[in-house]
Amino acid sequence: MPHVLLVDDEKHFVTVCRDYLEGIGYSVTAAYDGSSAVKLLQSQTFDCVVTDLKMEPVDGMAVLDAVAVELPGTPVIMLTGHGTAEDGVKAMEKGATAYVNKPYSFRELALRIETSMLERATVRQNRVLKRQVAAVGAAPMPLGASKVMKTLQELILRVAPSDATVLIQGESGVGKEVTAKAIHVASQRSEGPFVAVSCAAISGSLLESELFGYRQGAFTGADEDREGLFEAARGGTLFLDEIGEAAADVQVKLLRVLQERKINRVGDPREREVDVRVLAATNQPLGAAIAEGRFREDLYYRLQVFPLEVPPLRKRREDIEGLACFFLRSLGRPGAVLSPEAIDRLQAYGWPGNVRELRNVMERAHILAGPDAVGTEHILLHMGAVHDTSGGKEPDDLNLELHERRFIRIAIERANGNKSEAARLLGITRRTLYSRLNLLGLDGDGLSDSDPDGAEV
Repeated sequence: MPHVLLVDDEKHFVTVCRDYLEGIGYSVTAAYDGSSAVKLLQSQTFDCVVTDLKMEPVDGMAVLDAVAVELPGTPVIMLTGHGTAEDGVKAMEKGATAYVNKPYSFRELALRIETSMLERATVRQNRVLKRQVAAVGAAPMPLGASKVMKTLQELILRVAPSDATVLIQGESGVGKEVTAKAIHVASQRSEGPFVAVSCAAISGSLLESELFGYRQGAFTGADEDREGLFEAARGGTLFLDEIGEAAADVQVKLLRVLQERKINRVGDPREREVDVRVLAATNQPLGAAIAEGRFREDLYYRLQVFPLEVPPLRKRREDIEGLACFFLRSLGRPGAVLSPEAIDRLQAYGWPGNVRELRNVMERAHILAGPDAVGTEHILLHMGAVHDTSGGKEPDDLNLELHERRFIRIAIERANGNKSEAARLLGITRRTLYSRLNLLGLDGDGLSDSDPDGAEV
């Protein structure tokens, strides 16, 4: 329910207007003078402020200034029965959303409030959309059709309609974020934003301000108030990836928001309610982190309301063909089909990098194949995978150096001799490619020492 602050020194007007707004679904807090309004702004949050311009001794302009300091970005509708055009221009220049002359209908005022809040929500949503992982219109990646993945999908459908916190566990690259998105899409929050953040990619202090926001002057560089992701994701889902990497002080604040659904921006004593569902993921056993004192046990139990385990790709090999074809179709190969030999090759590999590695392998195969159909010769697997569990099926030739020479030759041929492009096809840096060329003695073996594009080593 939107919360409106209504400020006017005409008490009868406030009473009647409040009754009307509450009757159509708003929560209204009334203030009968500017100074009371300023105090309320220092202790509460509002979705919109409606204030009279002419009040004594604190007028509407002072209320507008207080909103800019305490609740920046909150729409302000200025009312007046004695204002001039100059007053309206000044109010708009200082940040007022609308300027309304009395007399007016309550219906008109309600429309202005609704429009102002919608404009603010659009700005916020645009900021959130920049953080979306998937491109607009991209087809969602399937979870898989294996028995274990069907069981996972059934659990997703059971937990999605609730607002329960879910802890998604699994190795790196198995599809934990895809699982989180599936929960969001199947939930009642599907129309709201899905915001993802990696707790491992951002340092402790920066993660705190990213999640909870900050107040101007809270630290060096905080030159304006800013809302965090908990506020930006309102009405939707916040996905905390690699939660086990969150710093201790961030863990304390996460525990509080899960318990009370309230946050404090960094440097701001005011509590703010948040309407967001929290999904978290980890690729490490949090029990060990708890034993080592790196993770709070109470936070662990708050997160593990409904635990989900995403199995590694090697334990659901029947999903490999479907996923591989999906990746090829997403790369612009509609109706892509792999040969039985190619499928056998993919299913015999251990996939230490899981679905993420499969996606990279298929993208590389797509590039190597060019306009031709993707064949076995284009599927370059990591021959040195430490965790390769091939299920007992071994290739006939285990000569690593021989295969490496072959792969490098194929890549350079596909790149028309451009070693920078060949390195990209192989998924390595150009410097690493030159190092392998030197080690294998390929520099003088019919290969050019310089790229056609003149790039330096």
